[in-house]
Amino acid sequence: MADYHDDLRLAHVLADAADAATMDRFKALDLKVETKPDMTPVSEADRAAEELIRGHLQRARPRDAILGEEYGVEGTGPRRWVIDPIDGTKNYVRGVPVWATLISLMEAGEGGFQPVVGVVSAPALGRRWWAAKGLGAYTGRSLSSATRIHVSKVADLSDASFAYSSLSGWEEQGRLDGFLDLTRACWRTRGYGDFWPYMMVAEGSVDICAEPELSLWDMAATAIVVQEAGGTFTGLDGAPGPHSGNAAASNGLLHDELLGYLNQRY
Repeated sequence: MADYHDDLRLAHVLADAADAATMDRFKALDLKVETKPDMTPVSEADRAAEELIRGHLQRARPRDAILGEEYGVEGTGPRRWVIDPIDGTKNYVRGVPVWATLISLMEAGEGGFQPVVGVVSAPALGRRWWAAKGLGAYTGRSLSSATRIHVSKVADLSDASFAYSSLSGWEEQGRLDGFLDLTRACWRTRGYGDFWPYMMVAEGSVDICAEPELSLWDMAATAIVVQEAGGTFTGLDGAPGPHSGNAAASNGLLHDELLGYLNQRY
């Protein structure tokens, strides 16, 4: 098995640099925000953080390709770093502390590129999670100050906590009835949104979560953390990994039921 310790250490260095840049502009009164063609917001901090990460990678891993939300793909080859400089930009620009920088390394393999390293850093929450293939998933302040995390063992949907982002996407896809049936079957539902539900699945405080529409940079880092914590991460179509354009994550025990509800009337 490949050794990803050096890549994981580098991902932490990248996250440290991004955290400093994003926190410096968080709640800034003169923060510049624009609307992209897809009608989503982008701030100067998004662009600055991605530029910073790209600069580090070009020096430290010049042979690796880079895919980022703001500046697209650069380079080719069997290794590709995937970056979301600020996952949760709408929260960021409104001063809500639930946002994170997502950094993943993906390697070419059977079925295409698969995540092998992931770091999710949420500095305004004072939280960071990470994982590497075969090394497990962790949370803590740093590599040297970390706690290993595991998904829950909840096996009955009536005892499960379900996290989601919003209702509108499910309605647009014609999945709202199944989604609502799922919420009624669960013990508890909360709309945390963005990266956070996946990290809570990984550390066992939430049992299932799903989103109807996502990009690869939204999922690559969260997928490897969930998987290394013992959970299951697929698309709504049940295909493993972060390539389906949407996501369902669970402790594994509830995954078939999760997919069943979200696809039952679709």
